[in-house]
Amino acid sequence: MSEPMPTAQRELRAADLEAVQEQLAREPTTPFVVVARCTGGHPLVIRNAPLDAHGDPFPTTYWLTCPDAVKAVSRVESDGAIGRLNDRRRIDVGFREAVEAAHASYARDRATDLAEAGEWGGVAGTAVGIKCLHAHYAFRLAGGDDPVGAWTAEHVEPVHAEGRSGRVAAIDQGTNSIRLLVLEPGEIPGEAPTELARDMVITRLGRHVDRTGRLDPEALSRTIEVLGTFCRRARALGAERIRVGATSAIRDAGNREEYAAAVRDLSDSELEVITGEQEAALSFLGGTHGLDAADGPFSVQDIGGGSTEFVIGSRPGVAERSISTRMGSVRMTERHLRHDPSTAAELEAMEAGIAAVLDEVEATVPVAGARTFVAVAGTATTVQAIALGLERYDPDRIHRTWLSRDRAEHVRDALAEMTNAERATLPVMAPGRGDVIVAGAEILVATMRRFGIERALVSESDILDGLALEMLDR
Repeated sequence: MSEPMPTAQRELRAADLEAVQEQLAREPTTPFVVVARCTGGHPLVIRNAPLDAHGDPFPTTYWLTCPDAVKAVSRVESDGAIGRLNDRRRIDVGFREAVEAAHASYARDRATDLAEAGEWGGVAGTAVGIKCLHAHYAFRLAGGDDPVGAWTAEHVEPVHAEGRSGRVAAIDQGTNSIRLLVLEPGEIPGEAPTELARDMVITRLGRHVDRTGRLDPEALSRTIEVLGTFCRRARALGAERIRVGATSAIRDAGNREEYAAAVRDLSDSELEVITGEQEAALSFLGGTHGLDAADGPFSVQDIGGGSTEFVIGSRPGVAERSISTRMGSVRMTERHLRHDPSTAAELEAMEAGIAAVLDEVEATVPVAGARTFVAVAGTATTVQAIALGLERYDPDRIHRTWLSRDRAEHVRDALAEMTNAERATLPVMAPGRGDVIVAGAEILVATMRRFGIERALVSESDILDGLALEMLDR
């Protein structure tokens, strides 16, 4: 089972840190991540760690930072809204139960960072009742099922009159993680869309699917819970359509209908079980979007938990040949690695298994003929973050940077020598990835060696972006 991901270890862009400092007119007192953005891309809601910089409790997990949104909610509060809502809570049983459920959900959410923090009360640390509309509204924007937040939204939105229609949300359901991207289209055709939310939670839905052919009930339950949060966040941010695409684990699972039913219920759309060919094309679209055609042909490798795609194309966004292999970081770990750290024999067996798959790739897709090799998804970005020596995971410092084969091999060797606990302490390592990163890194290194690739262009944009960009194009 994957471990919760502490806020302090989640991604934070330097630009977001500066923006929040300006919004608050002071230095933030606790580690945070941005979970929702306004039109224009500036932070709207941040998620705070349960302890501040001094180690003291910080019970307000979700914080509204956009000054315009703060002012709009303050105007509603100043009109006596909190008193009226508390009066309603006392006489309306259904409303009271919904508020209590929101408090309980907020506390459980906070406890994913620190178990004891679940006892610090609900929304903004309140055990009962309603005391801060800003906190309730922030929770609602983050994906919380909060009736007070929903009521507040009805009375303050739209906060920014310039917000544009046509917003879309894409959810990528992978073997190891579930990810969300909410985009607002550009104001004019061809203009880059604005990212309103991007999030990832490792739930390990594909745990043991390679062996059993079925989704594990516990993994399914925690994945559906995150799916619900992502769908509510997408709607709160104005997404008019939600697209859920699922890859290797769902493709291979005989009991996927329970997840498909949850998708229908939570997203109001049908689950798209992406074929290997579609997955490759979407990864190529996301991985090469915005690149210069003069740097082609391009080869994209997408290392997932259950599969790895190899795709080549002469022009950005247009896949020509591809192959989807049953080789991924979770699958290869479960097949070959038993000890912590892995033994030399286990690593050799895994290398041989990867080499056999690369034989098939070499016979199908001319990876070596590409001028630019693009590596997408969490394995490549994490390896690059380690290679760069980052103190925190900053996508802006990773995206479209070059990773040499020598550096990739060095990181792979270092990771293989560590225990799972030691890898978990790396500041850029998302909990839930550390136990499978060695297999992922070996797939990356073996690919670069096999095809004579001296350096990889590491991209933060991948199949998730491809799913969303296709929606905007339609």
